[in-house]
Amino acid sequence: MKILALGGAGAMGAVAVQTAAQLPGIDEIVIADRDLGAAERLARRLAATPVPVRAIQVDVTDDASLRAALTPVDLVLNTVGPYYRFGVAVLRAAIETHTHYLDICDDWEPTLRLLELDEQAREHGVCAVIGMGASPGVSNLLAATAAAELDTVRDAYTAWPFDVDGADGDANEEAILTADGRPTAAAIHLMEQASGFISAVRGGQLTDQRPLSPVELRLPGGLAGTAYTIGHPEPITLLKSLKPRGNSANLIVIRPWTLAYLDALRRDLDNGTLTNETAAIALAKPAMRRALGALPKAIGTRGPGTLPPFFAAVSGKKADRDHIVLARLNTTGPAGDPAATLLGDMARATGIPLALGMSQIVDGSVRQPGVHAPEAIIDPKRFFADLNKTLGRTADSPIYLVEREQID
Repeated sequence: MKILALGGAGAMGAVAVQTAAQLPGIDEIVIADRDLGAAERLARRLAATPVPVRAIQVDVTDDASLRAALTPVDLVLNTVGPYYRFGVAVLRAAIETHTHYLDICDDWEPTLRLLELDEQAREHGVCAVIGMGASPGVSNLLAATAAAELDTVRDAYTAWPFDVDGADGDANEEAILTADGRPTAAAIHLMEQASGFISAVRGGQLTDQRPLSPVELRLPGGLAGTAYTIGHPEPITLLKSLKPRGNSANLIVIRPWTLAYLDALRRDLDNGTLTNETAAIALAKPAMRRALGALPKAIGTRGPGTLPPFFAAVSGKKADRDHIVLARLNTTGPAGDPAATLLGDMARATGIPLALGMSQIVDGSVRQPGVHAPEAIIDPKRFFADLNKTLGRTADSPIYLVEREQID
C-alpha cells in the first residue's frame, strides 16, 4: 500500500510516519506538508528505513492540490488540525478519490459531521477510521475491552490525565505556549472543550451538558476519586458501539486548584470576556485576581484521589449481577521504559496508535467501507499486542490491565 501522511512533518504526524516505516505491507510513504522543508528533513532522516519515503508540499486548503496528492495513494493518515476546519473537507476528498482514511480528530463537534459521511464512504468503498490516537483512540479500545467483560452496559467513562502523574505537562507554560508566546493548538482546543456546552450521554441519550462537571468513581482494586467532564468524541461513538443505558462522558483527571482555575476561565469564556486564545495564555500565566477568585472553589473541589491517569471504566450486568470493569494503561516501569513514559509524550501517545491502527487496514484485517470509530472496527487484542511489541513490553508486563469487580 502507498501511504500519504498529511501533516506528516508535524510532531504527531512524524511519530506516525516513523512507526509506519517499520511496519509490513507498506510500499511507500509520502510525507505531505505545507512546510516542504520540514517534510524533506524528515524524509532524509528516514532514508535508511525499509520503506521508501519522500516528501511533497500540500496545502489542504487547496482542493486541487489535496486531491492530486490523494489520487495516487491507497491510504491517508490525516494529522492536520484543527478538525473543525479541515476534517470534513479532507475526508470528503479522500472518499471521492477512493482513498482509505485515518485521523486523530479529538473534537466532538466535527466528529458528528465526519460520521455523517458514512453512507458516502460506503458507496465509494472507503474505510475511514476517525479519532485513532490516544484519547480518542486508545481510550475507545480500552472501553471496548472493558465492555467485553459484561453482558450489558450501563455507564461508560473514559479518562485522561491533565496535571497529575502521567500527564504531558498540560498545565505547564511550556506545554501551553509556543516559544514566541502564542498558545499552542492543543491549548486552544482545551479551552474550546472546557467551555460552552459539550455532548455527553445521560440516561442513554446524547445531551448537551456543561463541561467540568464532577463524576465520582469507585473502581476495582479500591481505587476511587473524582474526575471532571470535558468535550471529546468518546461518548458520541461509545453510545453507538456500546449502547450504554446510563451515562457516558470523557473525563479529565485533574488537581482541585487547576480545576477551579480552569472553571474560572470557563466562566469568562462563556460571558465573552476571554477568547480561546487569551484563555490559554491566562492558563499558562495565572493572574492573581482570577487565582484568588478560584481559591474558594478549589478548597471545596474533590480531587482525583487514587484514580489511575488513563483508563476506561464501564459498569453493567454480568450474569444478572452488577459489575464494574476497569481497563487502564499499565505505565508503571523502570526509568527509561518507553511504556512508562508514553503518556508524558503527546506526540508518541497519539502517533504510535495511529500507525498501529492503520496496520490493520494495510494488511486487510479490517476494511469495511464506512466511517468508523476505533472501537467499531479496530481489533483491541491485536492493537494492544502490537503496542506491547512496539514499546518493548513483554507478556509479563502488558501495556494494559483489566479488573472486574461485583457491585454490592
